[in-house]
Amino acid sequence: MPVRNRFAEMLPELTAWRRDFHENPELLFDVHRTAGLVAERLRAFGCDEVVEGVGRTGVVAVIRGRADSTGKVVGLRADMDALPIAEATGAPHASKVPGKMHACGHDGHTVMLLGAAKYLAETRNFDGTVVVIFQPAEEGGAGGKVMCDDGLMTRWGIQEVYGMHNMPGLPLGQFAIREGAFFAATDEFTIRIEGKGGHAAKPHDSVDPTVAAAHLVTALQTITSRNADPVKQLVVSVTSFTTSSTAYNVIPQSVELRGTVRSLDADTRALAEARMKEMVPGLVSALGARASMDFKRGYPVMVNHPEQTDFAAEVAREVAGTCLPAPLVMGGEDFAFLLEERPGAYILVGNGDTAMVHHPAYDFDDNAIPAGCSWWAGIVERRMPLVA
Repeated sequence: MPVRNRFAEMLPELTAWRRDFHENPELLFDVHRTAGLVAERLRAFGCDEVVEGVGRTGVVAVIRGRADSTGKVVGLRADMDALPIAEATGAPHASKVPGKMHACGHDGHTVMLLGAAKYLAETRNFDGTVVVIFQPAEEGGAGGKVMCDDGLMTRWGIQEVYGMHNMPGLPLGQFAIREGAFFAATDEFTIRIEGKGGHAAKPHDSVDPTVAAAHLVTALQTITSRNADPVKQLVVSVTSFTTSSTAYNVIPQSVELRGTVRSLDADTRALAEARMKEMVPGLVSALGARASMDFKRGYPVMVNHPEQTDFAAEVAREVAGTCLPAPLVMGGEDFAFLLEERPGAYILVGNGDTAMVHHPAYDFDDNAIPAGCSWWAGIVERRMPLVA
């Protein structure tokens, strides 16, 4: 089952769809145009059921096979939202919306699943039911959780679920996967440090929150280097340092720090949060200032299930000849919420030698579409084979 001729034939049409989505990016749950076009096409394909508004703006469609002797139901998910980034590709199909672009390839994911859905609705060469899921708000909005909370798994009786993401640097159309923890849990923190502002010439009359914040930035790094098990991955990054005054001769009254914590198992995640809650008020107090912290848990660790990972890799090898071992990824992925609900697997498909995702020069390579479509179709036909 190599790349299917049907998808090669469809490539010009699918490329046109992808580039239209790319020109018209939408953020988070505000994907009304994208979702509307997805639903319109799914209905035109002849899907048995198309439902809009799942998880606010998600779209779900059902395609029933020629037989249903086993009652098997498999879910396939793609994400639809873009990022608040100004595009710098210079491509003819570059974003027409200032400050927004498809910098992560969700336009490509959407089109690959649309192509597979069109093929599956035409052929129905499987025994069971496939549920295609088009999700909003992957980029920080936890759209996967919102769709699950809206009954995604129970309403359609989904038993297994599969997802895919493009990966720059991986050869075009090649696949990579790993079992177990794959993408990191992504948490956020905001720390507010209150001192006593004053004239920079008289620091003894002030309590300098900038100095306290600087010590804290350094001390937070010891959570990784001195508290966490060194064989377990943990990232604690302060990414924003803002003072209440920017004058040269003023000691500010307050400082705000923001940042992220990335981890790959529940114990390490809990350790980092606990140490921060101990360290922040204690260290800042020792320097005469006061501190408060908001710690917000984000996406959980995305964990691929063993049986489904082996199966996904097997299908990938049939499409591309090989399936490479994927590295751990410290980025987050809200497909994690779906994998907490049902067994399944998430795979990477190569985007070739392009800019990395979330970069203003990134663009999805349309030549990866047939490989992605073939993998989706293979998941369905191999997992739910039609017996003559």
